Amino acid sequence: MSLDKIVSITGKPGLYELKAQTRTGFLAESLAEGKRMNISAHHNVSLLSEIAIYTLTTEIPLYEVFVKIYDNEDGKETISHKAPKIELEEFFFNVLPDYDEDRVYASDIKKVVQWYNILQRCGKAAEIKEAYEAAKKAEAEAEAKSEEE
Repeated sequence: MSLDKIVSITGKPGLYELKAQTRTGFLAESLAEGKRMNISAHHNVSLLSEIAIYTLTTEIPLYEVFVKIYDNEDGKETISHKAPKIELEEFFFNVLPDYDEDRVYASDIKKVVQWYNILQRCGKAAEIKEAYEAAKKAEAEAEAKSEEE
């Protein structure tokens, strides 16, 4: 499972999965509640697959951050996004020690933690981890094959 069809919609709580395109926008289903709603093209929508976290050297795709959280928490939910700022920053530093503290704000960390917990509750965090491992394995095999030639 990838994050290609998972979106965050400005002004709407939680995460949504894109189900179908309509003439005026698209149909999305809430991951938490399972309710479907029409989202018009006027809403600001962010695909989670397009989001990255700044580190001191590069940008890390959000799905990799989710995998690191998944590994750090042994596949369980993590701290609440409502935890104090200092706790959130300490947690994020444990998960991603080289994140850029000047460009990654506490509000960003809150969103990442909240999104991870939503994905974990609906079983998508494990799917993301499996897809990540499968992609890494395929990448390694392709590299090994190209070296043989």
